[in-house]
Amino acid sequence: MSAAAETDKKRRRFIAFCLVLLVTVTLFIAGYEPETVRYTLTSGKLRGEVRIVFVSDLHNCIYGGTDQSGLMADIDREEPDIVIFGGDVIDGWNYTANALTAMRKAAEKYPCFYTPGNHEFMRNDTERFLADAEKTGVKLIMGGYEQISIRGSELRIYGAVDATYKGQLKECFSTLDGSYYNILIAHKPEQIDKYLGSGSVRFDLILSGHAHGGQWRLPGLLGQGLYAPDQGIFPERTCGKYTYGDTVQIISRGLAKPLRMIFIPRIFNRPELTAVELKPEVNG
Repeated sequence: MSAAAETDKKRRRFIAFCLVLLVTVTLFIAGYEPETVRYTLTSGKLRGEVRIVFVSDLHNCIYGGTDQSGLMADIDREEPDIVIFGGDVIDGWNYTANALTAMRKAAEKYPCFYTPGNHEFMRNDTERFLADAEKTGVKLIMGGYEQISIRGSELRIYGAVDATYKGQLKECFSTLDGSYYNILIAHKPEQIDKYLGSGSVRFDLILSGHAHGGQWRLPGLLGQGLYAPDQGIFPERTCGKYTYGDTVQIISRGLAKPLRMIFIPRIFNRPELTAVELKPEVNG
């Protein structure tokens, strides 16, 4: 082989290596680096603006070190009035310290509310973890509601693990009052028909997670990803905003990192912190 041919072969190998490295780094960043997804909603029930940060599917991951400084910096940037922790803050196994740290740090600065998901109930220490979570200062909601007034707006925050767990959703509906702005924390998004109910009074906002954004996403091809728990292949409901009359459901892609989900890594599916700004409806 001539020197020129050998040089050309090395050059092609180097280019191929760079391309592989570029794709690897791109996929890593696209599935690892968190982003804040923001929504703005209006309602005639509101008298002033309300800012909510929704933390879903943390799965005991770390952001910014064991003090969760990175996660707190992202939360602080949104200047929330309340922070809502959705289900699966921990895994169905292993440690819980990182999730509890995130809850404690947030509760030191903001009113915080929490409704568990399926992973919390896969453990053999569920009751102990929920007790530890309450000790951080978050309000645990399972079947009832917490009421809060923010800038003249009266909100009720309800929580149900899912549509079937121990009659919690039925209990929520039993106290639903349309004069309040009503928020439901309900982990599994595919159960939307049950969350909407059959009565004349509905929740104004439903916050869900669980689907992890469909795991593998391809822009323009897999808008809702490749796979989601309880929805299977080519899921229909893994992220984004859905409107049903006066009810809005927002689904977060969640904050589980690829290293946590090593067998089904995130591809073009960055971890998501969700920020919702509620505004009074302007007439005319």
